[in-house]
Amino acid sequence: MNMNLFDIIYDGQAQYLQRAEEMVAKVVAEKGKETPVKFPGTAYALPCIYAITGKKITNVGELEDALALAKEKIHRTNYLQDALDAGTASAMLAEIIEAIKYVYDEIPYAGRAVEDLNTTDERYLGHITDAEVRNFGVPLVTDDIPGVAVIIGEAKDAETLAGIVKDYQGKGLLTFMVGKVIDQAVEQKIKMGIDLRVIPLGHEIESVIHVVSVAIRASLIFGATPPGDFLAHRTYTKKRVKAFVNVFGPWDNKIIAAGAAAIELGFPAVTETFINEVPTLLLHQPDNSKVVATSLEARNIKIKVTEIDCPVAVSSAFEGERVRKDTMFAEFGGNKTECWELVTTGDLAEMEDHKITVVGPDIDDAMFEGKGVVRLPMGVVVKVAGKQMQKDFETVLERRIHYFTNYIEGAMHVGQRNIAWIRLTKEAFEKGFRLKHIGEVLYAKMRSDFDKVVDKCEVTIYTNAEDVKRLGEEMVKPIYAERDERMGALTDESVDEFYTCLLCQSFAPSHVCIVTPERLGLCGAVSWLDAKATKELDPMGPNQPVVKGAAIDERLGVWDSVNEAVATNSQGAVEKVTLYSILEDPMTSCGCFECICGIMPEANGVIIVNREFGDVSPVGMTFGELASMTGGGVQTPGFMGHGRFLIGSKKFMSAEGGLPRIVWMPKELKDDVADRLNKAVFEMTGIENFADMVCDETIANDSEAVLEFLESKGHPALAMDPIM
Repeated sequence: MNMNLFDIIYDGQAQYLQRAEEMVAKVVAEKGKETPVKFPGTAYALPCIYAITGKKITNVGELEDALALAKEKIHRTNYLQDALDAGTASAMLAEIIEAIKYVYDEIPYAGRAVEDLNTTDERYLGHITDAEVRNFGVPLVTDDIPGVAVIIGEAKDAETLAGIVKDYQGKGLLTFMVGKVIDQAVEQKIKMGIDLRVIPLGHEIESVIHVVSVAIRASLIFGATPPGDFLAHRTYTKKRVKAFVNVFGPWDNKIIAAGAAAIELGFPAVTETFINEVPTLLLHQPDNSKVVATSLEARNIKIKVTEIDCPVAVSSAFEGERVRKDTMFAEFGGNKTECWELVTTGDLAEMEDHKITVVGPDIDDAMFEGKGVVRLPMGVVVKVAGKQMQKDFETVLERRIHYFTNYIEGAMHVGQRNIAWIRLTKEAFEKGFRLKHIGEVLYAKMRSDFDKVVDKCEVTIYTNAEDVKRLGEEMVKPIYAERDERMGALTDESVDEFYTCLLCQSFAPSHVCIVTPERLGLCGAVSWLDAKATKELDPMGPNQPVVKGAAIDERLGVWDSVNEAVATNSQGAVEKVTLYSILEDPMTSCGCFECICGIMPEANGVIIVNREFGDVSPVGMTFGELASMTGGGVQTPGFMGHGRFLIGSKKFMSAEGGLPRIVWMPKELKDDVADRLNKAVFEMTGIENFADMVCDETIANDSEAVLEFLESKGHPALAMDPIM
């Protein structure tokens, strides 16, 4: 590295400092020192500064302290580390600048017309909330998101930019954009939004701090890395967050200073315009056709490619795509028509591999119904066979139909079993997409993702109303009923082994999930059958059996074998857990949990908050604030992360009295779990419609009002033994 590059970094840092000082002086004079400073939806007060220094910045006056802390990082010398420290200072100063924007305007990036960005929510510009960061957790640890691309500047032309973005999207990467590349993406009509994993942050280079914040909060949330230990944060992001930066067009000194901050976090930068290279860290790649390969290689990101006969892209990046009425061409189910799906096991000798059959009208054949949306019934039968295939795996594969269909660009899949709902876009139809391509996608993904147990696969799609109705009644519903009876008999007592789940250890090194029939993984994505199937598919993988043996304490859910597995797999960070208690050695959490339960002492019960709920709960904390206490593999008695499905399990905190202790939930969550919750509580206590006794935010949110509601309903928690 020569002096010229040092000069570039220090000059860029000086520009950030000058702007930050001017903006801090202005906001102090105009708003006063006591005015709050915060980014929306985060429990971490200015996350980057907090992680780097351990100092929380909560008001305008403390921004002056933040400036002083940034200046402490600036030492202009000829040493590489001092230049990288100047990059870190630039990041801190950029966060100050961005935070001040939020002082003046709660949604400072809302000035741009939402429709111009092909997205439906203007929050996707600028700051990314904690809940949205947590939503990335599971796909990051499962490699559905294999890496993070940050695109800065302006490409040679819009077509080139579109090709690179679509390449990253097709490979499943999470892509952030800063600068004129956003305009180029809009010009090319690239679909953007957090659900599509293509996220426009802002046009000024300072907005890049919002993706730095995502990486830093991954360390805070999933890694439980202590604030102020910046070396530990740098180690975490370099090892566990597979991010890199692409700089297109002429760079300026502020971009290179920001690049120094990225390099300090372990994220290599690849520039189109020449700059003196730093091997493995700062790379020059003038050939746009090679920039994707260069970037993936620099971060050692391996992409698994599955060839699929389909006229539209197929990638996990499209999993969150929503097909709305104005873009819809065809619809199946959704209370308009019957729609079901089934995976069943066939005879290996009698099956024909890669047989795709559509029985009934296709979406173009159905146009005789007239103008408007094509609506048809649908039944999907995926028949699989293999020497290692087991009947218990059918439901595991069947649930993947939801994900695999959503991987199709221009398709939306909601629900499962006989309440499935599928929509297809006009754009997909115009590109040549037909129903047989759903079969091609399901075939290819079943064969590639489950190759250890699936040797042959056939897909049949029915769209004749008579066939869908007849097969639904004669074949599908009886199979569902048989499975439900089998699953209903699966209890923690009825099996000889549980399973570990170590998927999240790529982000939370000390966290170990113990998955049982009545307690699925806290992410909500791994059931006992999933873990069993994964063990068959990957014998050395993240799910390993734990032979139960005799329980030490059946009430708390304590087994020697479980404690041994947790201690071994957490490298001694956690020595013992209980499976049925939130007060005594509760199971750890990584950070991607769907819900958090926590004690509300005055109600003698617990509240449950789901990730999507953004307001303050009756215990005075938001989901993010509660999550900051429980993530990263730590045990916090009285609080526990868990999946939605656990709300309905008779083993849910059964040591403390179980489900009847639930006193408050957000309405959306309560409505979602009501049927399972009511059924379980009735079987436990004889109380009918228990969900009606549970308070929600539409009824009350402060503790006194919650108590009044519980008393009016005669909530059972009020009469139970003290919870603490």
